[in-house]
Amino acid sequence: MATVKLLSDEELSAEAKAVFDDIRAVRGTYFINNFWRALAHDPALLKATWDRLKVVMAPGALDPLVKEMIYVAVSGTNGCAYCAHSHTASARAKGMTPEMYGELLAVMGMANQTNALASALQVPVDEVFKE
Repeated sequence: MATVKLLSDEELSAEAKAVFDDIRAVRGTYFINNFWRALAHDPALLKATWDRLKVVMAPGALDPLVKEMIYVAVSGTNGCAYCAHSHTASARAKGMTPEMYGELLAVMGMANQTNALASALQVPVDEVFKE
């Protein structure tokens, strides 16, 4: 259960409604997911988060599918079930295949394992990696 009420469209402030309108326009859908409905209690935070997300997730040197897959990996590692589900759905919509998802999970698992081992062993960073 959420720690705050998920606001319906009828309960939004004018500021939050403007952000929801932008989300709908950018995404080309009427659907607003629960994350944004929870953030709508703080319209300034809602706007700042949405504005930053639009910049970070826009096409750039990394294509949108790669960005979604990175989001899935970080969300899984951080234990955020909501973001893992949301961004897995988005990655699939952008073309992630079951084979790509399997490889992503394998890389996540390997990275988590080797990161934990290197941290536990306090392995010093090789000088050639510091450039």
